[in-house]
This record gives sequence, structure tokens and C-alpha cells, in this order.
Amino acid sequence: MLSSWLFTEIGICFLSFILVISIVFVGYLLVTKAFKEMGFTSGEAFMLVFASFIFGFSIFDIYLFTYNNWNIGLNIGGALIPILLSVYLTVKKKISLLKIVVGTTAVAIVTYLVTLPDPQKGIVSPFPFWLLPAVVAGFISAVISYKNYRKASPLAYISGVLGVLIGADVLHLWEFLSYPTPGIETAVVGGASVFDMIFITGILAVIVDGLLMIRRRRREKQDSYIEYQ
Repeated sequence: MLSSWLFTEIGICFLSFILVISIVFVGYLLVTKAFKEMGFTSGEAFMLVFASFIFGFSIFDIYLFTYNNWNIGLNIGGALIPILLSVYLTVKKKISLLKIVVGTTAVAIVTYLVTLPDPQKGIVSPFPFWLLPAVVAGFISAVISYKNYRKASPLAYISGVLGVLIGADVLHLWEFLSYPTPGIETAVVGGASVFDMIFITGILAVIVDGLLMIRRRRREKQDSYIEYQ
């Protein structure tokens, strides 16, 4: 009986381990796929994911300011890297600032409505509402960049990242800072690193955009093939 119980426990632990590894691997594939959709190579995609994860640890948080016993910081992996990447894509891909404003504004409004400040957890959003900003970012980028689909994915990422940053962290900031604290507390923008809403929304927005633009891209490839022939 003991050996049977032991083998059962080992089997459950092994299956749980395999399940966790599988989920992590699928998540990694989705993230790298999103970066490749934006024009990065496989190597660059890996480095971006790796850097975001490594610099997502709290020891790399950047102090911003202190207000009402709250120390506000910025996480490098969960916020700074996505912000810098958004700036890079804007310049590199020559994304229209008007389109960025339209996409970011829409995402910011939706994000503000589905998030709320929690003095214990930070700015939070219940499932499945936290998926809405990514859906909006992907949909709007697909619509306004339909004729130039190569810019749709970068626009989706930029709108998702900046929209969540503004809608969740900026617009809720003063409400969050108004909560009284018994002592000094710390709140970090992007503090959940690669699991933060800023990082995840940018990636999911690209995936949503890719799904919406599948037929458009297939048609483009067919037209290119016919022209080549």
C-alpha cells in the first residue's frame, strides 16, 4: 500500500511538473511569436523575453518619487522595456502618431474602466476583463492599418502598452496614493514583470491583431506570388 501511494504521489508530481513546463513553453512560444510579428528575428525575440524576465526582479526597480508614505517605482522588465520598445517601434516602423493617439486613447479608456486600485495588490483587474484592452488594441490596429498590415502589429503593441500604462497606472495613480498607510509602502509600475498587465497586454494585442489579419496577409502573399510568376 505504501509503495502504491508513493508511486501515485510521484506520478502526480511528475504530471504537474510536465503541465507547468508545457504552459511555460507555450507562453514563451506565444511571446516570441508576437515579437517576430513585429519584425524581430528569433534571436532578438529571445533576448527581449530574456531581458524582460531578468530585469523584472524587484532589485532592478527604479525609484520615481515618494508621496503620502508611498514610494513609487518603475520595474524595468515589466514597464521600462515595453515603453522603450514602443518608442523604438514608433521610430523604426514609422508609425503614424495620429494612429498611436487613437489606439492608445481607446485602450486607455477601456483599461481605466476595467481596473481599480487596491492598496494591498496595486492596480488590479478581474478576469476576464483584463483581456479587453488587448482585444481593443488588436482590433483597432487591424482596422486603421488594414491597408498596411506590416504596421498593424507594432501599432497594436504600442497602443496596448501605452494604453494600459495611462489607463491603469497614470489615471488611477492619485486615487491609489490617497489610501492612508501606517508606514512607508512601495508601489511599482509594472511590478509583476512579464506577468504584469502592461507586458501581457502588448503581447496579446499583437496576437489578436495577427488573428484578425490572417486573411489579409494570405491575400498579400498570394498577390506577391502571382506577381512574381
